[in-house]
Amino acid sequence: MGFGRQVYEFLKAGSIAHAQWDLEVSTSIIKNRKKLLILGVLLLPIIAVSFAEAGGYLGGKHAYAPAFYTSTIFLASIAVGLAAGLITGCIGAGGGFIITPALMSVGVKGILAVGTDLFHIFAKAIMGTTVHKKLGNVSVKLAIAFLVGSISGTFVGGAINKWFYNKDPLLSDTFISVIYVLILGFLGIYAMTDYIRATRKTAPAASSTDSHGGATGVTSIGAKLQNLNIAPMIPFDEDFVPGGKRISGWIVASGGLLVGILSALMGMGGGFVTFPMFVYIFGVSSMTTVGTDIFQIIFTAGVGSIAQYAIYGYVFYSLAVGMLLGSLLGIQVGALTTKVVKGIHIRGFYAITILAGFINRIAALPKKFMEMGYINWPKAVVGNIEFFGNILFWIVVAVFMVWVISKFVTNLANLHHQEVN
Repeated sequence: MGFGRQVYEFLKAGSIAHAQWDLEVSTSIIKNRKKLLILGVLLLPIIAVSFAEAGGYLGGKHAYAPAFYTSTIFLASIAVGLAAGLITGCIGAGGGFIITPALMSVGVKGILAVGTDLFHIFAKAIMGTTVHKKLGNVSVKLAIAFLVGSISGTFVGGAINKWFYNKDPLLSDTFISVIYVLILGFLGIYAMTDYIRATRKTAPAASSTDSHGGATGVTSIGAKLQNLNIAPMIPFDEDFVPGGKRISGWIVASGGLLVGILSALMGMGGGFVTFPMFVYIFGVSSMTTVGTDIFQIIFTAGVGSIAQYAIYGYVFYSLAVGMLLGSLLGIQVGALTTKVVKGIHIRGFYAITILAGFINRIAALPKKFMEMGYINWPKAVVGNIEFFGNILFWIVVAVFMVWVISKFVTNLANLHHQEVN
């Protein structure tokens, strides 16, 4: 297996694990009346401000956010959350990758989109995981070592984003767009390749979980890292392996540092990297990884969103609540739809959606390069390129949403029958 394929499998595994967390968190919130009441209380003043077309808004600074917080912006935030939720629930991976690009495509500045996305993840984690049964599998020592690195990383990533923004807001948007161009382009190409192979029935068999660490197994790189005796050594997996396993706290903290930086740069909470890092690289059991990952998301997203973005005015709270509302509905509908719509077409939609996000961000770059004086293209040309990227992205997302929702509605009776049984 080539290096690119290994990286893709690594990110895909993390994306799937993060989607599972997202579904469980959303379900926990929806099934709890007190949490729904809290969400409703948060929502009412935002709706009042939005549909009054007020000149002010809840959250953010005038220098960073749109001049008016309107009903259009609020509805767009719900649509973004709904789309991400439908993709996450229906496909089981990848919905979070489109949130920041989607917000940027409707006019939200990149640094504000990242901060708002990160805050939305933090709010969801706080509301949904405090009673999560899997928190019983947390390895406290592993979590502490990881958090030392990840919290430090959020300061590094946040400082990088703020430095770019303070130097030039256009440079900041360009930097964030380039990150997403690289990530989405890489994932989209490999996802489409997988889809094409699967349609031709030549896709390689998926590796089992145990071959990548599973419940008790250890990958080759995990075994090598665990053999490095660099104090302090942290014991873990005592309940799954006789005598447990051990790994250097410095290695775990270094991994956390990377996750924290990515979390603060991209606004995704770092969850899509944590799971495969623990299982594939550190050699931690999947059971311990799930609990520890849930634990770290709360603190990494919390410190990143508040200490690096909110206190500087880079969090648009109204958008965050709108996204939370949309994602709670979308992920439930998407997950239910998989019970009646399974197959290769869902994988194809995933690949197309990721590639649409890639095209959306790369199409925005010529205009930004021109505005910064790096290129001298006609204004009409770069404007049309950006317009095409936005239109294509939202057409793809809209078609996917309509398809999933239509399948859900037309199969309501069948879904109800399955729930009863």
